[in-house]
Amino acid sequence: MQKILILVTALLLCGQTQAEQATAVFAGGCFWCMESDYQDMDGVIDVISGFTGGTLANPTYNGNHQGHYEAVLITYDPAVVTYQQLLDHYWVNIDPFDDRGQFCDKGFEYKAAIFVEGESQADLAKQSLEAVKTRFPDQAVVTEILPASRFWPVEEYHQDYYLKNPVRYKYYRWNCGRDQRLKVIWGDDATH
Repeated sequence: MQKILILVTALLLCGQTQAEQATAVFAGGCFWCMESDYQDMDGVIDVISGFTGGTLANPTYNGNHQGHYEAVLITYDPAVVTYQQLLDHYWVNIDPFDDRGQFCDKGFEYKAAIFVEGESQADLAKQSLEAVKTRFPDQAVVTEILPASRFWPVEEYHQDYYLKNPVRYKYYRWNCGRDQRLKVIWGDDATH
């Protein structure tokens, strides 16, 4: 919550208005990895790790988050980066063929999904999904496109985990096989 308040305060001080911002929500396995994959992208203002897609109120990491996906809420400046560019970045950072989760993380909460808000996001997400299916005609792409629902930020110690715990984060990411698998699927298009 503190991170959100700091962001709002900073935006007000910079004179930036809500009209200059948009949001996107993506689930791609471990939210630590998705957060680090987007954080340094030009035009991305903030990335918050959390849960979405379920009906349980106030999900927590160490408590109950059943029915929710681990996801990231991206706040971005559409004058600098488009939703299409965020989608393009999303695909090369996930395994679109794994219906059991992502990389070493298995279970419903680690499945990949694009959460869309509005017709424009839905249309672009569907087009991007079709492009991935065309690129891989012999494989079943299982990543879903779902309607956006309430996003619940995870506890503060999970926010910016890759910065707070860089050695543990890199060890986890490597041992999970994320970057290795991305290279197999996407080749030179993989972002790591």
